[in-house]
Amino acid sequence: MGNAVVNTTKAPAAVGPYVQAMQAGDILFTSGQLGLVPEDGSMPEGVEAQAHQSLANIDAILAEAGFAKEDVVKTCVFLTDLSHFGVVNEIYADYFGESKPARSCVEVSRLPKDGLVEIECVAVKCAC
Repeated sequence: MGNAVVNTTKAPAAVGPYVQAMQAGDILFTSGQLGLVPEDGSMPEGVEAQAHQSLANIDAILAEAGFAKEDVVKTCVFLTDLSHFGVVNEIYADYFGESKPARSCVEVSRLPKDGLVEIECVAVKCAC
């Protein structure tokens, strides 16, 4: 089985020379998802709204590929201000619920489109 590009109109188009996600067999790798609104490419105000939208974008990509948030095994969260960690962590915890993937969270100096948060993930379909 080869690699397959995953794209959906329910998540924003890539803002550079990459794809929304790449599926390699039973593994899905998403590109980092900013809090961009897919319908018009706008960026919501504030880290809370952007975190919610980033996770909604991930959810749409997972669904397009036939995955669910329960299949996510690893995430990486990028914040432009680590003082936002608490509020983003609450939103993240609410999204994932009992499903708790491994995670990294780092502060970066800047994100594309001057976003405040970006999240990427790796999901695995397990026939366990």
